[in-house]
Amino acid sequence: MEEDKLGIICGGLPPELCMEIAKEELLIRVRIERRKWGKEVTIIEGINDPAINLKKIAAKLKSRLACGGTAKNGRIELQGNHRDKIKELLVELGFPEENILILA
Repeated sequence: MEEDKLGIICGGLPPELCMEIAKEELLIRVRIERRKWGKEVTIIEGINDPAINLKKIAAKLKSRLACGGTAKNGRIELQGNHRDKIKELLVELGFPEENILILA
């Protein structure tokens, strides 16, 4: 199967159409969690379509934000508070702006 820049795998459909369908159905929530010793972690949830490679998206975000993080349990965790930048980066990766919610 063929992958595009986000790692979306399409079975028989043109990659552009498959990618648009997968992205339009998502509701992405971005929030901050406080961890041990007051450390902040940015949590991105809602990118749970099996056609989307979550690890590839996490790698691109970590590279652009110059931070550590992981992709596990259907969510992306990034070290630090990146709420102000994450929406524009997800839009650059092709996710619709109206489907991204930044929670307080």
